[in-house]
Amino acid sequence: MSYNIAVAGKGGTGKTSLTGILIDYLTKEKKGETLVVDADANSNINDVLGMELSGTIGEIKEKANQMEQKREQYPGGMTKSQYLEYELNSIVEEGNGYDLLVMGRSEGEGCYCFVNSILKRQMQLMSNHYDYVVMDNEAGMEHLSRKTLREIDDLLLISDCSARSIEAVARIRDLAKEMGIRVGRTSLIVNKAPNGELNDGVKREIERFNLDLLGVVPMDEMIFEYDCNRKPLVEMPETSKARIAMKEIFEKLNV
Repeated sequence: MSYNIAVAGKGGTGKTSLTGILIDYLTKEKKGETLVVDADANSNINDVLGMELSGTIGEIKEKANQMEQKREQYPGGMTKSQYLEYELNSIVEEGNGYDLLVMGRSEGEGCYCFVNSILKRQMQLMSNHYDYVVMDNEAGMEHLSRKTLREIDDLLLISDCSARSIEAVARIRDLAKEMGIRVGRTSLIVNKAPNGELNDGVKREIERFNLDLLGVVPMDEMIFEYDCNRKPLVEMPETSKARIAMKEIFEKLNV
């Protein structure tokens, strides 16, 4: 069984950047083979990792449903189930110590229930071949609600230093409970903290919503520099402020 880590938070908090650093940490510490799943509708973790994409699950869903609506035959005499399984395996991008699978968007009309059930089954089969599955989610946690992962060992909530962002991650935590998602541990990481410190207002909000603070990541100008120049964040030196803070946080997780 894989160890499942889900990352969620309000847009703009640096969630995907920190997810990329987590993946790089797991790889460099040789923790094991990792499957990275980008479940954010605004998919861009491939940019953080410096990878090109050949396709997304959303595109596969669109193509399969269009073929069915037009009553086209699947290639090689395959059934719809076999076709989806083949296409899913073909878009898994190989990285250095990890593989990447991007959910993407579904723009077309029509029912996706059958497609989603096949993809869910395939995701579960694939996850058994990895030591870790890391899923980068949007705030709505759509793919978690579909039980794409059977259970979550660590749910990492990413917030910035604002009261609204702290409240948003508290809602995500509560949403996971309402959905009946099995979560082993839920932790808060506050990102983009000036001088790496929290002011009293943010501390009060964390206490108010009874969030388990795992660590604080300081504002790191190097992240902005790399983003502006379209350089993968995983290429940042180990001495960068965000990397140093995140390594301490990941060591606390003891995964």
